[in-house]
Amino acid sequence: MSRQIILADGRTVEVECLSCALTSGVITPTGGVIFESKHFHVHQDVAYPIRGLVILASKRHFYGMDELTDEEQAEYISLIHKIRKEQRKRLGIDQVYYFYNEDTTHHFHLWMVPRYEWMKEFGNSVESLRPVLLHARKNMNNEENMKFVIEGINNLRDGLSDFENSSR
Repeated sequence: MSRQIILADGRTVEVECLSCALTSGVITPTGGVIFESKHFHVHQDVAYPIRGLVILASKRHFYGMDELTDEEQAEYISLIHKIRKEQRKRLGIDQVYYFYNEDTTHHFHLWMVPRYEWMKEFGNSVESLRPVLLHARKNMNNEENMKFVIEGINNLRDGLSDFENSSR
């Protein structure tokens, strides 16, 4: 069953599975792919224009952490480590919330949500994230912020260009 989704950059897409459309290249994420390997696809979250809000999605369609192969497990943890290192080094992100859930309509993916000073007005817990995301979608979807987001994408892409993993 397909559904219509409005992306942060204003595009409207109709897809059955957004993650499948992104990881297969049917839809190009805002700013392009940050990193892609045999097993995973890294991109800026397409719904929320927050610099450094990264999605690490599996290319294979499955839902649970326990379904990762040994090869995927090794690459997954190495890739999370490298992304986080580059978020800190290249984007100055001091704190990140990690979200992964198995009751999603999309397949296996991890959200790496940076915490910025402006987010403190919404609180400092996991409960603050939904209001933060909605605020970003409603109030930060402008040309100036999108340039800032895309600059972050480019910086992360540069930082991940030398990623190597023994499973690759």
